[in-house]
Amino acid sequence: MAEQRPITLLIVDDHPVVRDGLRGMFATAPEFEVLGEAADGPTGVELARRLTPDVVLMDLRMPGGGGVAAIRELGRRGLSSKVLVLTTYDTDSDTLPAIEAGATGYLLKDTPREDLFAAVRAAAEGRTVLSPAVATRLVSRVREPVGEALSVRERQVLGLVAKGGSNREIAAELFISEATVKTHLAHLYTKLGVKDRAAAVATAYERGILG
Repeated sequence: MAEQRPITLLIVDDHPVVRDGLRGMFATAPEFEVLGEAADGPTGVELARRLTPDVVLMDLRMPGGGGVAAIRELGRRGLSSKVLVLTTYDTDSDTLPAIEAGATGYLLKDTPREDLFAAVRAAAEGRTVLSPAVATRLVSRVREPVGEALSVRERQVLGLVAKGGSNREIAAELFISEATVKTHLAHLYTKLGVKDRAAAVATAYERGILG
């Protein structure tokens, strides 16, 4: 039986210590082969074009060109390399743009070695890989679409509506006027795309806004 070709990798990270650590880690497993390294996004794109690795391990925040722009450029050029984001950041401002730009997976740098190896294998096959923290974030954003997030006060009002509170009772509970309660209700009705209290509560449970 012919020996299986190793999964080829390109490491893009602005920290030499991180690049060395990753290269050393993958060197211990014969199923992987690191073809090259880059310290910024534009260099990573150029190397990916030349070396055509199976998987690009991409940091996000790098001086000289970040990961999201590099992921977009790889897609624009039609390169077949899969991008696995490996970063210390799991905030929405980092996660969502990277996924939308075309990243196959998103892992945090504290991911255990065996999990990282498994993620690279999965990415090479085109399967999506997300760290648990990132997956939870994405699911919550799907439930509550971007641009329709309720404010803290609107959530409080909605929670009290769900408990059966009247406008007067909600106003007393939150130390605000009834007119302000009505304003919050009008805003959250618009955001949820509903017309009354019952529909607002039902929609909020459906989207996971109310637990």
